[in-house]
Amino acid sequence: MSDDKKEYGDGEKVAIDNAPAYERGEAGVGTIHKDFVNNDDYYSLSFWGRMGFTPESFKRRVETEGNRHNQLNQTMKGRHLHMIAIGGSIGAGLFVGTGSALRRGGPASLLIDYIIIGVMMFNVVFALGELALMYPVSGGFYTLVTRFVDPSWGFAMGWNYFLQWVFILPFEIVVASFTINYWSQGSVSPAVFMAIFLGALIIISCFGTLGYAEEEFWSSFIKLTAIITFLIIGVVLVSGGGPSNGLYSEPWGTKYLTGDNAFKNGFKGFCSVFVTAAFAFAGTELIGIAASESKTPLQTLPSACKQVFWRVTLFYILSLLFVGLLISADDERLIGDQAFANSQASPFVLVGKDAGLNGYDHFINAVIVISVISIGLSGVYGGSRTLTAMAEQGYAPKIFAYVDRAGRPLYSTLLILAVGFLAFAGTKPEEGQKLFDWLLSISGLAALFTWGSICLAHIRFRMAWKRQGHTLDEIPFKSAGGVIGSYIGLGLSILVFIAQMYVAIWPIGGGPDGGEVNDAEGFFMSCLAFPVVIVFWVAGYIWKRPKFLTIDNIDLDSGRREIDWELHRAIETKRANASIPMKIVYKLF
Repeated sequence: MSDDKKEYGDGEKVAIDNAPAYERGEAGVGTIHKDFVNNDDYYSLSFWGRMGFTPESFKRRVETEGNRHNQLNQTMKGRHLHMIAIGGSIGAGLFVGTGSALRRGGPASLLIDYIIIGVMMFNVVFALGELALMYPVSGGFYTLVTRFVDPSWGFAMGWNYFLQWVFILPFEIVVASFTINYWSQGSVSPAVFMAIFLGALIIISCFGTLGYAEEEFWSSFIKLTAIITFLIIGVVLVSGGGPSNGLYSEPWGTKYLTGDNAFKNGFKGFCSVFVTAAFAFAGTELIGIAASESKTPLQTLPSACKQVFWRVTLFYILSLLFVGLLISADDERLIGDQAFANSQASPFVLVGKDAGLNGYDHFINAVIVISVISIGLSGVYGGSRTLTAMAEQGYAPKIFAYVDRAGRPLYSTLLILAVGFLAFAGTKPEEGQKLFDWLLSISGLAALFTWGSICLAHIRFRMAWKRQGHTLDEIPFKSAGGVIGSYIGLGLSILVFIAQMYVAIWPIGGGPDGGEVNDAEGFFMSCLAFPVVIVFWVAGYIWKRPKFLTIDNIDLDSGRREIDWELHRAIETKRANASIPMKIVYKLF
């Protein structure tokens, strides 16, 4: 009998590279645990079956006691989780959207708003990491909110998160197709590129978890390379080391960052940048969903959470510092001339053009295309897992709880990919713009509700943990900011939400009728997610009639990970006895 079809007993020594739940020892030998034994339906398939390309792979996965709380595959490797943490979900929000934000709020507002959102995200991700490591249930944060906050609020957050991703997918396909126009100059119909990109997403989705993880690894590597390259170029240009045929051949200084337009449009401009910043950070929480499909989360998840600091610092703060130093907020090119997105309006592209760096604009444009497709795949991944988790708990039609033997939430994935065909409504921008404006208005504030709910879930978890007689020593990975960090994250989420509501009511430039106040259409176009969440919350309450979830009634046991404390203590001892340089590395990474 071949290794991939052999049945293994609990505790037996074995050497299989793709086993999901064991601690590796020397020569790849590890001890098989019950999670592996109870989920070996996947490993009984042939190689092509595990890849999802045989008829057997589409059959329903058999539910066992071991996979009752999570039927998805635990096949994601440490390198995947690290790259998803540091570079996943970075797309047009950073590379293109920051251009319009710079023009609305100025460079100082841009930098400060992103720092504020970055502080919030740091606390959100660490809180989510602590919870995800303790409870490796499918659906990520949605199931945690249902468990620790309120079932009806969890119902609202689940549908809110699903809608956020399902409507972003067709939009990102449209953005990618119009980004290609940078090279084609309109000689090829956008529908051709939409079909190509949608086909690529379908093929990658066939590979399930590993398809998403591998794509995110390489796309994040490319984005990381692009950002580091931009930072190096930025230092040179600000210092006046640019080519003689460009603008930056002499020391440039801080005239834009400290000038009259540093806080363009005043307080309104400052508040208006928040929504762009939130959109740029959306998807960072996917690490919590990915953790439930990781091979060795005890070792990799804490390290992956720490990567968020470098993501915030390198990808956002430093890169936007140079954007603010090198590009004027009054630059007319930041507006763009296309309805959906215009990579020519990207401040990263404009820096290359103004510096006279031949070919750099093409490089950045290619990175934008890759980033946008990456976001689209993240939409398929995050949306499908959330819908499946809701179906498992009875908050969505049961058909979407179907997980096949290859570990794919089959019908949930098919539904989201089908919504992707809405992209073809954008072949004529003038006609499709209104549709996409309304679809994206649902996603506009969705991330803020998500992040605030994660922090609230962590706060209530810690309260219940203490009330029910547990100690912090029983938590293998603790949030860097603790409960205080979650209160900060929750508070910032509320403040950013208030700021966005303020701008939605009193927009920059006034309302369409010439007054200061926006009209109803303009208001809901900015924050439709708010009434949608309220409707789902009320509907969830009426439908399920849940009792008020007190701290004493919170379930801390079902689905909780069995921690290998011997392994955990061995890791802690190794780090405690490490040299000073290695202790610094462990602390930062």
